[in-house]
Amino acid sequence: MMMPEVEVEEVVEDGVLVPPSNFSTVERGIYRSGFPNESNFGFLETLNLQSIIYLCPEPYPEVNSQFIRSHDIKLFQFGIDGNKEPFVAIPKDVIKEALKVLLDVRNHPVLIHCNRGKHRTGTLVGCLRKLQNWCLPSVFKEYQQFAGVKARVSDMRFIEMFDVSSLRHGLYSIIYHYQGCNGVHNRHLVLQRRLLIKAVDNFTLN
Repeated sequence: MMMPEVEVEEVVEDGVLVPPSNFSTVERGIYRSGFPNESNFGFLETLNLQSIIYLCPEPYPEVNSQFIRSHDIKLFQFGIDGNKEPFVAIPKDVIKEALKVLLDVRNHPVLIHCNRGKHRTGTLVGCLRKLQNWCLPSVFKEYQQFAGVKARVSDMRFIEMFDVSSLRHGLYSIIYHYQGCNGVHNRHLVLQRRLLIKAVDNFTLN
């Protein structure tokens, strides 16, 4: 299983495109990072984002809000507290709602971020990897690659126990959408989109 490379934030210079901290590609059309600041806006423009999944409870800063409004980027906020306590439960229903947005190809390209792009972002991406049938050692390796020495056992336990069975339908639409198709194959893409929309609409929390 190939692991995405973690790109290190560059020195800010005139004319240089600076990615947010902990930026990386999850899949084509799906990105992850730490909290973007003004120095990252030029880089974000190159991604042609349709949406941002923001995993913190705090209000989005005005300068960031102005940026997304000016570029017609949708903001989906899922307020997950940045807990360091080992026995504080991660809200399963919020992760599922975030995955519904992430799986909907109408929201791509999409950027997932929290404050540092480590724990909350890593947990959401880890649950996506389970949908992709990654083995748990590979899921945890990726999580630890971004979290480093700050890796949390509680996050990895949540990922391990997370039930992805009701979300699997959307995965195939993500893969097919980015393979590219022409002519008669477009009918298959339309069908996949319809199936995904139906799966999202019928989604219920356990």
